[in-house]
Amino acid sequence: MPKPINVRVTTMDAELEFAIQPNTTGKQLFDQVVNTVGLREVWFFGLQCTDSKGYVTWLKLNKKVTRQDVKKENPLQFKLRAKFFPEDVSEELIQEVTQKLFFLQVKEAVLNDENYCPPETAVLVASYAVQARVLGQHKLTKEQWEDRIQTWHEEHRSMLREDAMMEYLKIAQDLEMYGVSYFEIKNRKGTELWLGVDALGLNVYEHEDKLSPKIGFPWSEIRNISFNDKKFIIKPIDKKAPDFWFYAPRLRINKRILALCMGNHELYMRRRKPDTIEVQQMKAQAREDKQHKQMERARLHNEKKKREVAEREKERMQREKDELMERLKQIEMQTHRAQRELEEQTCRALELEQERWRAKEEAERLEGERQEAEEAKATLARQAADQMKNQEQLAAELAEFTAKIAVLEEAKRKKEDQATEWQHKALSAQGDLEKTRQELKMAMTSPPKLQKEQQEQQEANGKLLSEDVSGRRSEEECVSETHKNERVKKQLEELSSELAEARDDTKRTQNDVLHAENIRAGRDKYKTLRQIRQGNTKQRIDEFESM
Repeated sequence: MPKPINVRVTTMDAELEFAIQPNTTGKQLFDQVVNTVGLREVWFFGLQCTDSKGYVTWLKLNKKVTRQDVKKENPLQFKLRAKFFPEDVSEELIQEVTQKLFFLQVKEAVLNDENYCPPETAVLVASYAVQARVLGQHKLTKEQWEDRIQTWHEEHRSMLREDAMMEYLKIAQDLEMYGVSYFEIKNRKGTELWLGVDALGLNVYEHEDKLSPKIGFPWSEIRNISFNDKKFIIKPIDKKAPDFWFYAPRLRINKRILALCMGNHELYMRRRKPDTIEVQQMKAQAREDKQHKQMERARLHNEKKKREVAEREKERMQREKDELMERLKQIEMQTHRAQRELEEQTCRALELEQERWRAKEEAERLEGERQEAEEAKATLARQAADQMKNQEQLAAELAEFTAKIAVLEEAKRKKEDQATEWQHKALSAQGDLEKTRQELKMAMTSPPKLQKEQQEQQEANGKLLSEDVSGRRSEEECVSETHKNERVKKQLEELSSELAEARDDTKRTQNDVLHAENIRAGRDKYKTLRQIRQGNTKQRIDEFESM
């Protein structure tokens, strides 16, 4: 039994490993890969590999894998990549897995600067593109870049993931280098030029400018393509126009150009015919899936809002509880303070009461002494009346007792005043005591009620059938997303104005200069397309030969 061959296929977000037989064809391996990732829109994709000389090429589906020029490694290395690009991503990319693979591949091309992306568009489509390419070209800090990106992100943060990827692709498809495969060629004069092959046709670029094509040939004008060694020949439908030919540096380049032309032309014609039953079914399923996701998202959104409301209510109740607990704590502190004051006032009242009793007893004692002195005075008076002896002695004693009585009366009066004063103080203290008792009673009997707490080969040719499409070319009526979406246009203009003030002109690239010139001239991808297709086929071929 033949020994199996190990193969590793890298998609944009995963690595897959297979064991194939020596007689496995490219199509069998390709089918195994797309079935594994669940991809049905297979006409856009191919298996990319590196040949024995280090050139990037595509695996041929009609030949055995082992009979093709693939770099000998263990395991054999392939990449699942988009080989052909749609004219309109929003109309042609149906499955979410297809949209995701295109999104990741286009984003990688922007990050690696394979697709030129002006700074204001880079801020819109990817923050990483800003850091990777345009950060050093402007006098803005990392935080200022992040602020601009965050401002943009706020406007579509509620967007579905697949909708966000589609908006990214809709803007990216307007980039001049989007979906274009470039090949170095020479015309019969030997002028070095670039040939661009994309979904709409063939474009010719000057060697220093990959952004703005100079001549364009739509697929609907091309009847046959072929090559003989390094010479590539294109036969137009217009019988009056001569053949259009150029030289590629290597035979293998012509093979790649032919394969890309055949594939892009086939898709160009397919787009201009009614959808197949398979595509119609896929679109219907995609609409159903999207509607289901929107309903599910709406349900989740409602649940999230309810949960947020419940969380806010819970937080509000917790705050109220904390406030009530704090209030209760303050009341308890006030109660303890009032109790201490009450105890102090009670002690003070007792002291005043005791003082009042002492004053009263002292007054009673003085009263007794006064009465005794009165009695003694009366006795002396009687003795003086009865006996008239020792008048001077008795008079002296009488004066002495009289003075003593006056002193005692004065002392009694003072003690009575003092007792009255202590009695007033005792009554005042009694009133304060009663008031404090009432406040304490109110504080103890009326605490706030706590609310209850509530609970995320050398020669090959291909005939291109272009019947029924040689007249009207719908792609020439396209406009960019910026012109279709007034909001995006306004934001891009504002951001472009901001960045212009901070731009460091010493760090501008050749593509930056070319893009700025296109903007000044009012050109974009689709205006340029219409311009380079003006005139008949013969005129454009003559222009190519004269370059």
